[in-house]
Amino acid sequence: SCENGSGVLSDIHVYVLTLIVLFHCFSNQYTEEEARKLGVVGWVKNTRQGTVTGQVQGPEDKVNAMKSWLSRVGSPSSRIDRTNFSNEKEISKLDFSGFSTRY
Repeated sequence: SCENGSGVLSDIHVYVLTLIVLFHCFSNQYTEEEARKLGVVGWVKNTRQGTVTGQVQGPEDKVNAMKSWLSRVGSPSSRIDRTNFSNEKEISKLDFSGFSTRY
């Protein structure tokens, strides 16, 4: 069996992410692809204020890799002015099974 009995994952970190993006051509499609590649779960959503908000969950190293990508890379032709990561905490199990875009 692959489970550790309780189904509880250790070393999980949760972040609520707020990105302020200069252009409106920040594509969440690329965010979804990167999240799946890294193996994190959660969601992202474009706001009316021109920011992207969302939540990422996964092992600490994978969440940190996603933070780095969101801060430095983003989607092609977008320019990221500022990133703000808040609500970081450890949780006992993942709240999401995949990564999606909310509308």
